Amino acid sequence: MEWHACLDEYEKLVIRMSTPRVVIDNAVCPTATLVKVDSARRHGILLDAVQVLTDLNLSIKKAYISSDGQWFMDVFHVTDLNGNKLTDESVISYIEQSLETTHPDRSHGFNGLTALELTGTDRIGLLSEVFAVLADLQCDVVDAKVWTHNGRIASLIFVKDCNSGSPIEDLQQIDKIEARLRNVLKGDNDIRSARTSVSMAVTHTERRLHQMMFEDRDYERKPILQHKSDLPVVTVQNWVERGYSVVNIKCKDRTKLLFDVVCTLTDMQYVVFHATIKTSGDKAYLEFYIRHIDGTPISLEPERHHLIQCLQAAVERRASEGVRLELRTSDKQGLLADVTRTFRENCLNVTRAEISTTSDMAVNIFYVTDATGNLADPKIIESVRQKIGLGNLEVKELPLIYHHKEESEEQAVGVGGAVLLSLGSLVRRNLYNLGLIKSYS
Repeated sequence: MEWHACLDEYEKLVIRMSTPRVVIDNAVCPTATLVKVDSARRHGILLDAVQVLTDLNLSIKKAYISSDGQWFMDVFHVTDLNGNKLTDESVISYIEQSLETTHPDRSHGFNGLTALELTGTDRIGLLSEVFAVLADLQCDVVDAKVWTHNGRIASLIFVKDCNSGSPIEDLQQIDKIEARLRNVLKGDNDIRSARTSVSMAVTHTERRLHQMMFEDRDYERKPILQHKSDLPVVTVQNWVERGYSVVNIKCKDRTKLLFDVVCTLTDMQYVVFHATIKTSGDKAYLEFYIRHIDGTPISLEPERHHLIQCLQAAVERRASEGVRLELRTSDKQGLLADVTRTFRENCLNVTRAEISTTSDMAVNIFYVTDATGNLADPKIIESVRQKIGLGNLEVKELPLIYHHKEESEEQAVGVGGAVLLSLGSLVRRNLYNLGLIKSYS
């Protein structure tokens, strides 16, 4: 009897030691909220912590990670997207409860939906064809994310039956959906690599998209766009004395950057023992001390090169070029098919998309370029807005290349004189009239 009592206390001790301890501090740092996590180390625990923070769209300005021995300790400096410290008690409570769970739930409310996974060669109008097929097969798109990178596309689409509102479980219907979508993805030249699958499984959408792109080997393919700026710089070296491989990444800072990198390292079966993440202005500097799960560092040059390729791809996938368009309107059957068809008819290519539906209201974000991956003509953007509805489709963000173009025009004034000055003013005035810049003065 005494043995069982001791065993119970021992089990309680193990549980207490294994359960993460979280402290959220708003007093130490004047510009950010500190989130401190202590826990027994296990593979994937860093990803779990980062995932909780990024799913709340929090910006991680700094981070310090250490897990020598069997204990994991880290400190995150976080703000909201406006750069403010966290003051909402419900958000703080959610972070504490989620991080103190050994295996946090990542369902995101997708229970009761059917997940469609698609990969293939990207082309203009492909998304339009996909959504047209789904509308024809009476599939209601509730949520979706679409990524493109190096000429490849990966999409995770959550649907339900239009008529019943239930997940699609009929095997014949599932086979029909898979076959129709596979034919669309194949096109004329992608017979081998086009893939479709239908699943009832619940997964973390963005982690799964990274996995799909990785399985599709997008990192090996040549970039389609050659004018991208701020490409990530990745180096991998060995610290022989301590048995670590040291990964350094320098790139443009953005939301969810740390998640994308840690997700890739975790899924490639690397363990992060120490890390330092710093941001300065729009730049991010990330340093990781890693080993394989078996405790060994990277030993072969091909593996080092492979890791560099994969991390570069992980950083680039979410940093799509193009004008950001946001559609807010009442949801209706076939809405996405109609909108993306309008994009296709005006030779706009969707490089990334985020689709969501809440209470019969559709909130859809699209990043678009022209058919060759270059800047979309502002007149075409305005024409598309008029066709879809000026009040429904708004320009939310312009890529940096637009601003670089303006700067180059201004620099050319001294060389080309008054003619170039008038042309530059005309271009800026057109962008201003179309709502794509705030001022042309």
